[in-house]
Amino acid sequence: MKEVSIQLDPGHKQVELFGPADSYLKLLRTELDVQLIVRGSNLKVTGEDENVTKTIEVIDRMQKYLIKNNGLPGGAVREFIRRQYADVGETSEPITVYSDRKVIEPTTKGQLKYVETMLTHDLTFCTGPAGTGKTYLSVAIAVHMLKRKQVRKIILARPAVEAGEKLGFLPGDIAAKVNPYLRPLFDAIEDMMDFGQMRKLMELDVIEIIPLAFMRGRTLNEALIICDEAQNTSPAQMLMFLTRLGHGSKMVITCDITQIDLPKGQKSGMIEAIETLHRIKGIGVVELTQRDIVRHRLVQNIVNAYKKRGMD
Repeated sequence: MKEVSIQLDPGHKQVELFGPADSYLKLLRTELDVQLIVRGSNLKVTGEDENVTKTIEVIDRMQKYLIKNNGLPGGAVREFIRRQYADVGETSEPITVYSDRKVIEPTTKGQLKYVETMLTHDLTFCTGPAGTGKTYLSVAIAVHMLKRKQVRKIILARPAVEAGEKLGFLPGDIAAKVNPYLRPLFDAIEDMMDFGQMRKLMELDVIEIIPLAFMRGRTLNEALIICDEAQNTSPAQMLMFLTRLGHGSKMVITCDITQIDLPKGQKSGMIEAIETLHRIKGIGVVELTQRDIVRHRLVQNIVNAYKKRGMD
């Protein structure tokens, strides 16, 4: 067991540092398995060596964030804790979005490479299993660039390919039928700005969330264009999407190649595109793995268990 005392900056309001009703302290105790005792501006941390070290690092980041932002949201604390369980080095500034409640940073080395690749390449392909942040981080970079006025528009597209269910039997018009396929993109955007702001930007066509088929015939300038679930594109659809890239634009294409829902025998346009284009200058290819899964800790165990059964 290890015991370390931390002298807190007396300039901080401990209510903000420790959270409402000491909720952040409780979170640290639960997630990092340590004991925390506060005496004035002194905080005593007791636990296993590794856990104490992680706790001290998290508290240091919490204090620095509080100084810089004059506030400390719960999302930031959870992100700092999560980083202690991830294999990643120090990064540059967090990804800036419209929500003050979110701190978005890559939490693994794979995610860090992904973010850096998106920022430095005009076209990025990213493959990886569920939970690795493929969609979420690409949307975060899009919102980040929109906020900084580095692009004028965000286009989020997905192929509406059936995964066992029949699209034609879903109720409603075409918009209602394709909405379930686009829901993950709506969820990611809603996590980075309030609903009213999102609706306003969509009404102004600054943000478009559309089925991939609606991209045909367009040339998109000064935009960040994302194609999600691209494993379900045909080679013709992928070529159509790739040729939408206009001046001043970036394109990010994500997929999980273990979840192809195309008819048997049809090759994925994503796989063909990576094989054909990966050596072209200006195109980045990032492969995320189980090590990059950042959802609930059980997700990584679930993915590994199914992998062992040959159910990729």
